[in-house]
Amino acid sequence: MKLFKLLIVLCAVLLTSSMAHAAKGKSGCVDCHKKVTPGVVKQHLEGKMAKAGIDCSACHGSEHKGMEDAAKAKMPTPETCAGCHKKQTEQFKAGKHNLAWVASSSMPMMGHQSKAVAGGDYKGCSSCHKIGVQPDADKTGYRYGHAQCDSCHTRHSFKKSEAADPRACQTCHMGFDHPQWEMWSTSKHGTIWQIEGKGSKRAPVCQTCHMSGGDHNVMTSWGFLALRLPEDDKEWMNDRVTILQALGVLDDKGTPTARLDLVKAGKVARLTKEEFQKERDKMTGICSQCHSKSYATAQLEAGDRVIKDVDKILAEAIREVQALYRDGVLKKPAGWTFAPDLLQFYEAKSSIEQDLYVMFLEYRMRAFQGAFHMNPDYMHWYGWAPMKETLQKIKDEASKLRAEKSHK
Repeated sequence: MKLFKLLIVLCAVLLTSSMAHAAKGKSGCVDCHKKVTPGVVKQHLEGKMAKAGIDCSACHGSEHKGMEDAAKAKMPTPETCAGCHKKQTEQFKAGKHNLAWVASSSMPMMGHQSKAVAGGDYKGCSSCHKIGVQPDADKTGYRYGHAQCDSCHTRHSFKKSEAADPRACQTCHMGFDHPQWEMWSTSKHGTIWQIEGKGSKRAPVCQTCHMSGGDHNVMTSWGFLALRLPEDDKEWMNDRVTILQALGVLDDKGTPTARLDLVKAGKVARLTKEEFQKERDKMTGICSQCHSKSYATAQLEAGDRVIKDVDKILAEAIREVQALYRDGVLKKPAGWTFAPDLLQFYEAKSSIEQDLYVMFLEYRMRAFQGAFHMNPDYMHWYGWAPMKETLQKIKDEASKLRAEKSHK
């Protein structure tokens, strides 16, 4: 066994040496880029890869010789990184981050956005979702941001220490629909980490729970939408069917639509008990490293109950709007397959549906995410309370719309 390990190490050293030698023989990148992009060169030379002798051409190729042919410089992909980091790349490809572009681009709302907001300029959702792989048809000649590991290990130093710091996550995991950074950093876990500093051994950070042991898979039991099938609780399942209809995943008869394939492709929901339980058991094990298993199990199940309770509120609101369409008070917008359609987000054509989408994408998210991130204020005042408030607004607005129609 020891001999086998020694051979593995020797092969790795020889591979690195070979790559470095080949790169040095092909490339004069550093001398030129010290003049053109000195900051990039400095970052690279300070990083571990440069110190190991790996040259720019190992990632960018050697076809690019000067300013006139800069487009020949290859942009790295996970396959580039896999040459040295095979295990991490395979974990990434099987995980949630790799599907980020699929999950984003499949949203019907995205079709209404300008390129500056949704496209390759990365000024909107695409700025974070670019961590996911993009089909060739979606690249449209743009050379950056295609499933890059440097979303977390930022170029050109690619530090492991940076990606292992919870602050590396805050750029994307914050704000309107998924403020995990705000939730965690103001929870007791995050507060202890900030008081004790980066060396704290008591407080779990994002990577402790979501990348245990360095696993780049980052899957969770509930998924982004906090939806799972099947559900044994009949009342909860009935509420979930209503939510899935408003997402266009089920039609008005409860039959799956083509959007179910998008849910599967993006893995934004858990569609078997086994799939859910696998991730739940993993998280229970992680929590049990600090807490008793019974306590960890109870806390996670309490989070499940929060989802059940907010689903009941959301389903009631959806049924109010569904009834408006059924009774002809609202008319299905041109080009829409489903109405109401929560996945149209802020493209909704009535104020009542604008309230409904915010209820789903902001308040419901904050309620269940706050519960699992151990932040009671987020769960209650940023999630549960506005869920209740907005349900009443929707009921009041529905009554007004019906009254207006009856007087016409």
